[in-house]
Amino acid sequence: MSDLNKIPVTVVTGFLGAGKTTLIRHLMQNPQGKRLAVLVNEFGTAGVDGGILKSCADENCPENNIVELANGCICCTVADDFIPTIEALMALPETPEHILIETSGLALPKPLLKAFDWPAIRSRITVDGVIALADAEAVAAGQFAPDLDAVQAQREADDSLDHETPLSEVFEDQISCADIVLLSKADLAGEEGLAKARAVIEAEAPRQLPILPMSEGVIDPRVVLGIGAAAEDDLNARPSHHDGHHDHEHDDFESIVVEMGEVSDPQDLQDRLVNMARNRKILRVKGYVAVEGKPMRMLVQAVGERLRAQYDQPWGAQPRKTQLVVIAEHDDIDVTGIHADLGA
Repeated sequence: MSDLNKIPVTVVTGFLGAGKTTLIRHLMQNPQGKRLAVLVNEFGTAGVDGGILKSCADENCPENNIVELANGCICCTVADDFIPTIEALMALPETPEHILIETSGLALPKPLLKAFDWPAIRSRITVDGVIALADAEAVAAGQFAPDLDAVQAQREADDSLDHETPLSEVFEDQISCADIVLLSKADLAGEEGLAKARAVIEAEAPRQLPILPMSEGVIDPRVVLGIGAAAEDDLNARPSHHDGHHDHEHDDFESIVVEMGEVSDPQDLQDRLVNMARNRKILRVKGYVAVEGKPMRMLVQAVGERLRAQYDQPWGAQPRKTQLVVIAEHDDIDVTGIHADLGA
């Protein structure tokens, strides 16, 4: 089957909290006349991202075309989860015309691209493109490596030296695999922040890449869909820290789910979340809050100390309870302390 007859797949990758779900939500609402399917890989047991996207289901992307994989990082569960899920999507009564994949913030994209060469699916789908999202403010602040030139010099001098954090390594692999990099939250970073972030990414990229600013997940779908990269055939141009072996460490990160009843003072909870992130080095919080007297559920998403909260959907028949996924590096997870901080 020629590439023209294959189902194109867009892989959306990016660091924790970079805005992948917001971008996919925008693409679902602007599908360019295509019938879409979406595969969401969550990190943690509560399907917050999947729930957000299912609330946007419509005739272009019905709810049964939105599938969650919550059994682990997608690049480590290829045989058990990913391949059967792709086969199931291709077997839908109305075959999707484009598939969007939201990887977890910890996924390395290259092992996933290699999976598209599996005999069961290689003749039927192609990777249209890999879109890497990077939080412009965070990158500009040098969060992933404080001195990129020094780190690179150390690497070149001695292959056994590796002074970068696991977060930095994941970030670099995502940039190296990308066809386009989107600098999210550009409105918060400003022109100076965007320039700094662009310089960091240009220093990391193995080849020249389009680096585009984006705010609130809004970008012309024609820019990110229909790239025609056939990335599964272009792996050599996409270097990885993990070339030569598949495994990467997920023990560096841990998530817990905090459940509570209805909350009487949502502002107090938000203040608690910000203080907890500051004091406990929390990377990411996401989830839904049940607020007393409010028919709508409150969606909370935090990256470090930056928090956004909004009412998004009625609770309907769902049980009214507060459920938050908290993600941190392994050594920073204190389950008892986190529950105490949130009054759970």
